[in-house]
Amino acid sequence: MATLTVPTTVPSVSEDCEQLRKAFSGWGTNEGLIIDILGHRNAEQRNLIRKTYAETYGEDLLKALDKELSNDFERLVLLWALDPAERDALLANEATKRWTSSNQVLMEIACTRSANQLLHARQAYHARYKKSLEEDVAHHTTGDFRKLLLPLVSSYRYEGEEVNMTLAKTEAKLLHEKISDKAYSDDDVIRVLATRSKAQINATLNHYKNEYGNDINKVNKVGFWLFCI
Repeated sequence: MATLTVPTTVPSVSEDCEQLRKAFSGWGTNEGLIIDILGHRNAEQRNLIRKTYAETYGEDLLKALDKELSNDFERLVLLWALDPAERDALLANEATKRWTSSNQVLMEIACTRSANQLLHARQAYHARYKKSLEEDVAHHTTGDFRKLLLPLVSSYRYEGEEVNMTLAKTEAKLLHEKISDKAYSDDDVIRVLATRSKAQINATLNHYKNEYGNDINKVNKVGFWLFCI
């Protein structure tokens, strides 16, 4: 679906809503018509369709889709119909319910989204599930994964390129001391990796390599943390 394009001339929102209503009527569901509409509208247009559909027919479009569709097709359409923050919220919720150490969905959301995108995902989670993403992460994960994930999903990182070289030197020394003691999950190690900007972390890692002659990425557990973020 991600490869589908928005047509040059798009029908009015009211017409899209009317056609979707028709797709749900009669015997069977016109899945092709649903794809033609929702699959060829951008996120802003889909949000407007959802709003207008609810105002016109007194029903949430997502609930209508849920009633009319089934199996994998339903899931694909529902995910596509959601805006990005709502989609992240839904996927994060699913991930917390079946958490395993190999389930990287939460890591992907926490580490690849911008600060604003992650904030919006947390807000969408709160609105959809009436609880916070942070409390579900804390409840459903354990051990070192929880220790790293909780600050990652809670943070609002600076995203600029400015770095503090004095801080980089100080925290490189701190990381070296903790790694020397094999304290890979120490609170200070997690704090540095989970809250500093990516530019600041890179500066710290470069100083670490220059000062101590080895690459911190090759330290087993810390290297895994860095791979995750």
